[in-house]
Amino acid sequence: MTKRIMQSDYMHWAKFKKPVRYALTTSEVPHFRMDSLPLSLAELDMDGASHPRYEPLRERIGQRYGASVKQVVTADGTSMANFLAMASLIEPGDELLVERPTYEPLLGAASFLGADIKRFDRKPSDAFRLDPAAIAQAMSPSTRLIVITNLHNPSGALAEDAELRAVGYLAAKVGARVLVDEVYLDATVPPRRSSVHLGPEFIITNSLTKVYGLSGLRCGWILAEPELAERMWRLNDLFGVNQAHQAERLACIAFDHLDEVLGETPALLDTNRRLFNSFAASRDDLQSMPAEHGITAFPRWSGGDTQRLDDRLREAYDTSIVAGRWFEMPDHFRVGFGLPTVDFAEGLSRLGAALDDLR
Repeated sequence: MTKRIMQSDYMHWAKFKKPVRYALTTSEVPHFRMDSLPLSLAELDMDGASHPRYEPLRERIGQRYGASVKQVVTADGTSMANFLAMASLIEPGDELLVERPTYEPLLGAASFLGADIKRFDRKPSDAFRLDPAAIAQAMSPSTRLIVITNLHNPSGALAEDAELRAVGYLAAKVGARVLVDEVYLDATVPPRRSSVHLGPEFIITNSLTKVYGLSGLRCGWILAEPELAERMWRLNDLFGVNQAHQAERLACIAFDHLDEVLGETPALLDTNRRLFNSFAASRDDLQSMPAEHGITAFPRWSGGDTQRLDDRLREAYDTSIVAGRWFEMPDHFRVGFGLPTVDFAEGLSRLGAALDDLR
């Protein structure tokens, strides 16, 4: 019997790695200061009470993504939303399909819940495209859940509605569901709607973290059919009981000022993606799909294990990348576009120097 994973080594590394000046490891945009918005202490409902299933926040999430209030379940960030969704959908021993490469905590959560984890590949040679045929080949009549990130983490590849509908069709044939982590989807160009609209097979998770710079609020959510949503609420009574109410109020205020929260972030990401594309195209030791969307890219390095590259960057250049070992592809590495452009450009320059050192 496969040993169940009881922790996330990646999250521990991400939280406690030694800080550097030029952190190309970042997977979110610059943090947004809530105190720059016109808010008062009275708006935070400082009454000391919990507000179960706080409807004003659920209304705002539903309005933003075109879902009914009964479809919205709030959670502490996307990670808890993913765990809560999985725990509501699978039993120990259930077969679960997860893309490869993927975000390590998704595998950790599935393993902790006792799932029988199978994999399907998103191939670098195909620009990490979501391929329904690969899913069809990997699934079986026992498949109960298919897990996807869109935009894909780590590559930033976008799965379009046609591909997702095909996956939903495959899932429906065997009575399975499709869990789509959309925490990066709001950084697509142009914007795409949530796949919650594609059918009852789809369960969506998201948050105000990566694209909005509000990770400290821990405002995450699940969008699902009302019956499933109720099951998730009842399970959350066991896990978290209620969310912190002042964080809920701050999240409501953020939704009411979302254009201000986003601010210049889309322009920053566009500039940084163009800088990265020029940098990658100039290197004969890197292979990378063009960055068109999102906050991350996942190039391949001809030098082999990219842990060597991260070590060199840290020791000589006060810079870092995410080594591909965290995504099951050691010869790739993840770069984040969320730094201020001056810092991002300097980080790329230092990355180039480290690549030259290791030729």
